[in-house]
Amino acid sequence: MYHAKYIIPGLVIAVVLFSAPFWLNLGSKTYEYPDVALPTNSEWKTCIEPTEWMRANHMDLLNTWRDEAIREGKRVYRATDGRYWTVSLQETCMGCHVNKVDFCDKCHDSNNVQPYCWDCHVAPRGNN
Repeated sequence: MYHAKYIIPGLVIAVVLFSAPFWLNLGSKTYEYPDVALPTNSEWKTCIEPTEWMRANHMDLLNTWRDEAIREGKRVYRATDGRYWTVSLQETCMGCHVNKVDFCDKCHDSNNVQPYCWDCHVAPRGNN
């Protein structure tokens, strides 16, 4: 092999550098969800979908709702448990999660996410 004394150590160094994040995070703590304000004024005891599903997929759900409501006129969502919900961030989501600062913002801030929901929607009063 031509210049093997340079190539092999270079490859070993590259593999070590590229795999360093994996090795450095091995055994580290698991993610801790922020302590958010849960709904207290709602007649519903559960969210439109299970909590773990909502944590992982709410952004996709809201994007789907937006696209279907605006482009297709679909204004009703059927949850996996068979319940029907109005496709509306303001009425459905914020109907239960009334405190944007203590619910939405705590999670988004702790994960350094800046959603664009409030570019169009009006945040609940006193929770800007």
